Amino acid sequence: MPYEDIIYEVGDGRATVTINRPERLNAFRMQTIIEMGEALERAADDESVGVVVLTGAGDRAFCVGGDVADPTRTAAEKRHLHTLSHRVANAIRNNGKPVIARVRGYCIGGGNELNVMCDLTLSGESGRFGQAGPKIGSAPLWWGCQLMPSVVGEKKARELLYLTRQYTAQEALAMGLVNKVVPDDELDALVDEWCDEILRRSPQGLRLAKIAMNTSTDALYSSVQHGLELVALNHVYGPEPKEGIASFQEKRAADWRKFRAGQGPDPATPALSAGAKPAATTTAPAKAKTPAAPTASAPKKAPAAKAAAQPATSAKGTTGRRTATTRRTPG
Repeated sequence: MPYEDIIYEVGDGRATVTINRPERLNAFRMQTIIEMGEALERAADDESVGVVVLTGAGDRAFCVGGDVADPTRTAAEKRHLHTLSHRVANAIRNNGKPVIARVRGYCIGGGNELNVMCDLTLSGESGRFGQAGPKIGSAPLWWGCQLMPSVVGEKKARELLYLTRQYTAQEALAMGLVNKVVPDDELDALVDEWCDEILRRSPQGLRLAKIAMNTSTDALYSSVQHGLELVALNHVYGPEPKEGIASFQEKRAADWRKFRAGQGPDPATPALSAGAKPAATTTAPAKAKTPAAPTASAPKKAPAAKAAAQPATSAKGTTGRRTATTRRTPG
């Protein structure tokens, strides 16, 4: 099949799958998921391929998850997307070959779920990692919630998933979400080095090792299946995703107070984590005002919100320094 949203290259024992939507920070839509699943399965079935590299075009993002500018709108669309998502996850986890995530820039939401599915992660210093589910009225149930405790530990996983903070590449390295971090201009050389080492190992030995290490987390498949079904229902019929997605598209902070009997912080007030001070208590009956903190900033916009204004950039040269020796296949 001809590819619209990805680039697929094969050469020197390596297959490289590049999400090619840099103007949308490599956010994926249904077409992207279809093409990724097909390409990853091709790599699994190609006996000349011993290692797979998954990356994003340009230097601003690996992937920021689903594209809210092109959301699924009906239950049928959402459930179909989740069926396709299973295909991508299975093609990463069950192909018998190591899959390396090559990360520069944002690796957020569904992009970070792709990251945790991959066997190894190599990041440039620009890498920025995190989840976004509860920010938009959802949860990362496409292997995110299921695998994160195994990758970073229970407490850190809950921090990642509940607070939806973003972490630098070095912070991600410290928690075990990344294998190695180098300056961005050294990332391709590092990917080449790791691919070369893998290709000097027995294909069958690597396959057996991957199967064995996946055994315990393979048991979580039912949780993913049930979770994605619940996400489909929530996204289509639930009021909270509507508020979350609308706030993202309108570039404002979501107001979750309506779902907590009016309780909780005013979304117009900077979060304490952004540097704001708690409101001073007073005996006066009037409600105390929260003083403006000099170092506080407005709530951060999600990466994809800024992407529409950016011109598309070429994916050429983003998949490793050996690109010139690869053959690019249209489908």
